[in-house]
Amino acid sequence: MTRSKTIVAIVGAMLLAAVATAPVSVAMAEERLVDINSASVGQLAELKGIGPAKAEAIVAFRDKSGPFKSVDDLQQVSGIGEKLLATLRPQITVGPAAAALAPGAPAAAGKK
Repeated sequence: MTRSKTIVAIVGAMLLAAVATAPVSVAMAEERLVDINSASVGQLAELKGIGPAKAEAIVAFRDKSGPFKSVDDLQQVSGIGEKLLATLRPQITVGPAAAALAPGAPAAAGKK
């Protein structure tokens, strides 16, 4: 193989590798989101801006009031305001089952 063909092959392989891993990177970022409706105290405590005490407060609030319907509901937890919520927003999510598990929600939505 000539030198120019070798360089073209290497560059091509590098481009193919970069394109092939792009969807994985997006999926990995989504997997890193912490579901505030199912996370343990330990998982919540690992979030930037949340320590063990706030993590326990989140779980206690969730146990008492039911699952969070949105990320914004975290502001109902003592010690979590707009500024902290802005820091947490890219790190957290609420699971898709949140609406179905909410207090007063029908057990089987869509069924009569």
